[in-house]
Amino acid sequence: MVESKPNAWSRWGADDERGALNFIGPDEVKRASTLVQTGEVLRLAQLLSSKTPVPAHRCGLQHFMGRDGGDYAVAGSKRPGGFQFAEDTVVMPLHIGTHVDALCHAWYDDKLYNGYLGDTIRSTTGAARLGVEKMPPIFTRGVLLDFVRLKGRVLEPGESITAADMQAAALAAALQVGRGDAVLLRTGWLESQKNVKKPSFDVEPGINVEAAMWLVERDVAIVGADNFAVEVLPFPEGKVFPVHQCLIRDFGMPLLEGLMLDPLVATGRHEFLFVASALPIVGATGSPLSPVAVL
Repeated sequence: MVESKPNAWSRWGADDERGALNFIGPDEVKRASTLVQTGEVLRLAQLLSSKTPVPAHRCGLQHFMGRDGGDYAVAGSKRPGGFQFAEDTVVMPLHIGTHVDALCHAWYDDKLYNGYLGDTIRSTTGAARLGVEKMPPIFTRGVLLDFVRLKGRVLEPGESITAADMQAAALAAALQVGRGDAVLLRTGWLESQKNVKKPSFDVEPGINVEAAMWLVERDVAIVGADNFAVEVLPFPEGKVFPVHQCLIRDFGMPLLEGLMLDPLVATGRHEFLFVASALPIVGATGSPLSPVAVL
């Protein structure tokens, strides 16, 4: 059966599992390296702990100490030379805090990006195709589109960011979004949730499908935002995660969610070197990560 909707399937070959990250080649890497001016490095990730909010269908982070300072209070536990150490274990969902959605994370009609079948994802083995380990490290030009600055306010819950908004934010920053870029979106959602004990994961500002296609048309490699889902919530009537379906499944573009953009916003920079790398967990649908902007 021929796929009727526009997509990027087979653009990089029938066996491709990198999707839009293929737009980042040697030329894009070299161009990005020239953006470093001051050498300042900014972490764009949320801190992770048992207090990190998660939606109701996910468990929170659990942190266990396998060895700690109390172990040395036991008589006879000291080692020659006085050596001591601590180590720990973390149990957590991979989609928590600042994280990336792999291309096996979302699909429809039983087909994933590039036509791979949905039943290749199994609870015992994970994803046979498009797992997060197939995602290469990202070293590219970062672009900040600041809608809070554009509109002079934090965006309202449920407010859609349109293609016209995307273009206006790019013009306000005097930038052209292009091939291989990592586009970061500031909606103000995470800023507004800082003092909220139980933030809602059901209503937030974000991009609509029209804005998603604006990114596709410019050969963007990856898009991220300071919100939970990148896309606007709630969905349009009769739809379920339409932006996820469009970008991940149709065009192979990973989504970076939960970015902490405050440090970057404070600098006033809208163009920078962007670096990120997922944990290469075989068959995983996503990964926490700590992206950085290098100014």
